[in-house]
Amino acid sequence: MISTTAAKDYLLLHFIVLIWGGTAILGLLISLPSLELVFYRTLLATGGVAIVMAVKKVPLVVAPKEILQIVGVGVLISLHWILFFWSAKVSTASVCLAGMATTSLWTAFIDPLVNKKAVKLYEVALGLLVISGLAVIFQFESGYILGLVMAVGSAFLSALFSVFNGRLTQRHSPYQITLYEMGAASLVALVFLPIYAYFNESTIQWAWKGDDWFWLLILGGVCTVYAFSVSVELMKRLPVFSINLTINLEPVYGIILAVVIFGEKEKMTDQFYLGTGIILISVLMYPVLNYWSKKRI
Repeated sequence: MISTTAAKDYLLLHFIVLIWGGTAILGLLISLPSLELVFYRTLLATGGVAIVMAVKKVPLVVAPKEILQIVGVGVLISLHWILFFWSAKVSTASVCLAGMATTSLWTAFIDPLVNKKAVKLYEVALGLLVISGLAVIFQFESGYILGLVMAVGSAFLSALFSVFNGRLTQRHSPYQITLYEMGAASLVALVFLPIYAYFNESTIQWAWKGDDWFWLLILGGVCTVYAFSVSVELMKRLPVFSINLTINLEPVYGIILAVVIFGEKEKMTDQFYLGTGIILISVLMYPVLNYWSKKRI
């Protein structure tokens, strides 16, 4: 029997994953272009994490050498989010989330390379299954190829910074890491803004329109600071296997939310859902196979 406390923790975990799944939808509700959106999100998140650290009395000081490594990961995060929101804006939230579903499989290949581990046979098999799912989507959703490619690229960067973050969290508080990474990510977006505007002969959209301020507060405060803080606490109480399996449901929740909120605009062909289903099956199988593999050792 699962205790009442554990049941509440699992429900809270699913709620956090639901929040993360809605991130692409918020990107569509905000009128700002991708770069400006990432700048404001990371800037608000930096301020939010700083407030949380002040309340929890977490020290700010980190060795200069370590800060450089954290800032480097912040650059990857900024590029990841730029591609993520850009993908949603040039395609649909569903297409963006289908591409992002490949994150855990990218991680399965990047982690052994970075940490010098052996690649497992089932990881290769699941990788091939993901490729077949993407092939189905590419074949029948040719109008969204650019958005899907951007989303897969964003997933690759997400896997990359997750692996590096895994090493950093062994030496520093997650709040310290997030503060400096969000700060670096906002600076990267700020530097890229005038460069992008110059080469595209466009102007930077600093001003918020309509309800942008509200959705940005939700994005920076709820989806980033709140969700992160709660997930850190849950990681102390729930098994890693359960957390990884639940997090892999993010694209499922996101695609369902997109259809509910945007209706016909987000409804795709049957072949799209077939390809996405193939990807999701492989993604959900990964933590299960990984768990069994470790138990056999």
